[in-house]
Amino acid sequence: MVETDIIAFLKNNPQKDTAADFVELRTLSKGAVSKGVEARIQKELIRRYPDTEDRRRIHLKLTDRSEPILADIEKTQTEFWNTVFEGFSEEESEIHQRLKAHMFENVRNAEERRM
Repeated sequence: MVETDIIAFLKNNPQKDTAADFVELRTLSKGAVSKGVEARIQKELIRRYPDTEDRRRIHLKLTDRSEPILADIEKTQTEFWNTVFEGFSEEESEIHQRLKAHMFENVRNAEERRM
């Protein structure tokens, strides 16, 4: 599960592309993330590259080999959300989108204050 989550995370969060970002935002153990990343690197689904300013910082990038997995993830997510929102009116869906945007803005503001 962690390995699939890593692929989805990198796709959905291109600006957060290190294992440390994943650990911080997903609150998983460093060990689990490290194993998951390494397994995906061995399968050539992810590659690593050093930061241009800080060689200790390692960025992760999806390879073309991850595309079929991403397609499966997207299909599963679409099926899930279609089930969750089945029977919602257009107005209810719009309200949900506004509330979600507001919540994300609150989280973003809290992160900025924390830093």
